[in-house]
Amino acid sequence: MKHIVTILGARPQFVKAAVVSKALKDRGIKEEILHTGQHYDHAMSDVFFEQLNIDPPVKNFNIGSGKHGEQTGKMLAEIEKWLLDQPQLPDALMVYGDTNSTIAGALAASKLHVPVIHVEAGLRSFNRKMPEEVNRVLTDHISDLLFCSSEIGVNQLEKEGVNKGVHNVGDVMYDAVLTFSEIAKEKVNPANLPVNIDEPFYLMTVHRPSNTDDPQNMAAILEAVGSIDKTVLWPVHPRNKKRLQEMKLPQNLLITDPVSYFEMLLLLKSCTKVITDSGGLQKEAYWMEKPCVTVREETEWVETLEGGWNQLTGPNAEKIIHALKNEPTTDWKPVYGDGKASEKIAEVIGSQS
Repeated sequence: MKHIVTILGARPQFVKAAVVSKALKDRGIKEEILHTGQHYDHAMSDVFFEQLNIDPPVKNFNIGSGKHGEQTGKMLAEIEKWLLDQPQLPDALMVYGDTNSTIAGALAASKLHVPVIHVEAGLRSFNRKMPEEVNRVLTDHISDLLFCSSEIGVNQLEKEGVNKGVHNVGDVMYDAVLTFSEIAKEKVNPANLPVNIDEPFYLMTVHRPSNTDDPQNMAAILEAVGSIDKTVLWPVHPRNKKRLQEMKLPQNLLITDPVSYFEMLLLLKSCTKVITDSGGLQKEAYWMEKPCVTVREETEWVETLEGGWNQLTGPNAEKIIHALKNEPTTDWKPVYGDGKASEKIAEVIGSQS
């Protein structure tokens, strides 16, 4: 495989692509990036290309937000049209994770008989009510190369009858954390951050519709936040700001605009604990050796649960408050590979005829 088209659309995918794209380039593999525009705010999109030194996309479809079917359908149509407009189809199309951009890209390629590469394959929350779960299952079953973050993903695919083209390479986000943590210290002026990182604070991200679109769930999370005797910093996704205006917010909650990836790394490195419903931040908190409370009922990243480094509470105030009082019961140990997942991915892709 000498020519890859990569589909990106959401913040975590830009971070993953930064390290994988470099590895592909180092092996002489041509890559063209298509940006669906799923995340369209500058602070959550363009800035990542600038900071992480990713080649600009050859096309931005500017799809924006919308209902799942509408958004996915628009992406599918635009990706298919772009592929058909090219003089020659690529050797493969690569997608990351579990977003609507992921399944749209995988479907468009599969229907044109273009091999599909899925990074972060084999993950399961076993909750089909989550759109992400549907996206990742469907993508895995139409992919030709599947790169897993751990042996658990490999085993899950085996259970589902997917056993060809499966590789356990580790997690590319671990590569990114190792690569960019030191750079973040140089690039970010602490004085420009929304909180004093020399004083104790908690870092929170809540963005899943199951929490933010449910007033009862959101009220429970905010109740738990109000019980904390430290500042809780919450960089808020643009779509959720209006909803918060209708809610009673605890005095210790500090709401800010979305922060850059480098700023998030520095905040994560400096915080006391993490509260989140994000899949990626659960892992990043673990790698930074920060205790994490996940306000979901399940997680795809089950390895982080060992020793209480990550605790599942759901949007339940009592459970969140109890979990925040707990400390990990085991020593930290590395999970999800050795930080060279992107190199292994590029090696496998380059070896395909």
